[in-house]
Amino acid sequence: MKKLALTVLYIGIAYGVYLYGDSLLAWFQQANNPVITTLMATFMALFPVIPYPIVGGVIGAAYGPLSGGIITWIGSSMASLIMFIFVRYGYQEWGAQFLKKYKRTEQVTLLFERNAFLVILFSRMIPIIPSIFINIYSALSRVSFMVYALASSIGKVPAMLLFAFVGDNLVSDPKNLIVTIGVYAIFFSITIFLYRLWERRYRT
Repeated sequence: MKKLALTVLYIGIAYGVYLYGDSLLAWFQQANNPVITTLMATFMALFPVIPYPIVGGVIGAAYGPLSGGIITWIGSSMASLIMFIFVRYGYQEWGAQFLKKYKRTEQVTLLFERNAFLVILFSRMIPIIPSIFINIYSALSRVSFMVYALASSIGKVPAMLLFAFVGDNLVSDPKNLIVTIGVYAIFFSITIFLYRLWERRYRT
């Protein structure tokens, strides 16, 4: 009953965000209170019906690249921590049984738990990996909250700043958009290189 109630509650709120998504984005464009905007950013990241890069871009356009990036980062980080606690409290027992059900998934989970900080850190830096997948998988595993919180929050910094810079550049100077994406592409390439280097050393 607890699992069912939590699931229904989450789906219900997400549906509400879906219905009023356009109004929420319009509100972000006119927002002038950083605290309330941060709380709303957390809410939008917690219920990602609207892709968070869009939310981050709108916030960046409204507050500028630096302030917008900080607000976007705090909102995303807080949402990931709330989701972690939500899943761990409501579903970890069931999830642990599922992860141990198959030998392959159990081996992958054990490897993940041994190197949780680095895996979470690098996963956050790769924007194509769904954030919600990292949140749920980490919560179902035995990764400690502190390790998850640090790795997740640090790893989110580059992507959140990128979203805000893109949004600001689209409004102020679209020409800078190419430079912004280029810088992130270089940063992303370096991250992948370091991760593969670490992976090779670990295997040997």
